[in-house]
Amino acid sequence: MSELAPAAVSIAPMMDRTDRYYRYLARLISKHTLLYTEMVNMNAVVHGDRPHLLRYHECEHPIALQLGGDDATMLAEAAKVAVEEFGYDEVNLNVGCPSERVQSGNFGACLMQTPEVVAKAVAAMKQAVDVPVTVKHRIGVDDLDGYEHMLRFVDIVAEAGCRRFSVHARKAWLKGLSPKENRNIPPIRYEDVYRLKQERPELWVEINGHIKTHAEMQGHLEHVDAVMIGRAAWDTPWLFAEVDALFFGAEPRALDRFEVVEAYLHFAESELARGNRIQRLTKPLLTLFTGEAGARVWRRALTEGAHRKGDTLTVITDALAMLREAQAGAERRHAG
Repeated sequence: MSELAPAAVSIAPMMDRTDRYYRYLARLISKHTLLYTEMVNMNAVVHGDRPHLLRYHECEHPIALQLGGDDATMLAEAAKVAVEEFGYDEVNLNVGCPSERVQSGNFGACLMQTPEVVAKAVAAMKQAVDVPVTVKHRIGVDDLDGYEHMLRFVDIVAEAGCRRFSVHARKAWLKGLSPKENRNIPPIRYEDVYRLKQERPELWVEINGHIKTHAEMQGHLEHVDAVMIGRAAWDTPWLFAEVDALFFGAEPRALDRFEVVEAYLHFAESELARGNRIQRLTKPLLTLFTGEAGARVWRRALTEGAHRKGDTLTVITDALAMLREAQAGAERRHAG
């Protein structure tokens, strides 16, 4: 992967969402979309169970690890582990999460208040690894929310060697709003991100925030280098079935939704053999058929089956059978 990674589209790092089960499913749908892990604390990487935290399937490349932390030395060590021991293609620093738990550790969005700390961390990580070191941040925090504040942050961090910035086009309120509210209540300001790219054309600027359709992706790409999709990637994963053809000049994936589930079953079988729970494996599948006939039947069958049938693949195969029956019934009613 080059310093300015060619991925025009990525799936945002999301806690309790972009785990290795979701990422495997996403890779069955899109070959080229850049995937990010959930945020992993630097302390956990340095001192914790590294295989549990960092293991991924080989098919997930290109894949980036997102780290949380503020200590340059420890972040550099964590980045080195990620690249040298696990082969990640990119290391990303979280400067966007506004949760109180993250703030208490002095990382996430609150780091926008101290760009020098971020710059020091970026410089240390770049010295430790030979893959891109990138930053995901907000357009501002609290009262430091003017365009000039964001530009100062970017300039200081870019001086340390960061060339790619993924910008969530909303400010974050560090007190008074929950992480969920911070994704919806602060006004979206795409124009600030466009302006950043216009004024700093040498940087790779990626835009994030409330992007839900291919048309919206295409519109943003007229102004910036890349788009990062968050909640829509979870709520409507089939959105990515056309991404390879539309944005990477590649052939679209040949699999339909049923074939994706059949392919996922092989992965699920190996993960169950490792001792993983069926609920973890079915969770990413819940929204795969969103917008299709029988989607509600599918979700209910997976949810109830995971609780009733135990850790067995029949939860998924039985749900598939029920979905096929529901779709056949819908076709008969439509024909009648």
